[in-house]
Amino acid sequence: MGNWIIISLIGVFAGIASGLLGVGGGLVIVPLLVFLAKLNIHQAVATSLVIIVPTAAVGAFRHFLAGNVVWKYVFIISLFAMAGGFLGAHIATGLNAAVLKKVFAVFLVIMAVRMLTSS
Repeated sequence: MGNWIIISLIGVFAGIASGLLGVGGGLVIVPLLVFLAKLNIHQAVATSLVIIVPTAAVGAFRHFLAGNVVWKYVFIISLFAMAGGFLGAHIATGLNAAVLKKVFAVFLVIMAVRMLTSS
């Protein structure tokens, strides 16, 4: 029963982070699945990608209703993001778990520093 509570709390936190900040999969769900749900990094990344689809749809719909979607960017970025997602998943599945965790951690640190130092 405890695992279902942890998984549910990860979902609530990821949903709030996604709707509030536009983040959820990589920044929230992956680390929580690794540390709290004890998934390996490959499972956490793959599970996060599937989870983020309905989460993003609900959050995007709410932002659409508020008039916040910049449609001129949506289609081009989506096309290239899908191609990048395919390539990234191909690369990730070929990486050793320890290497993937380190790449992920470095990415998070770089993003955190950029956010803290930007005006």
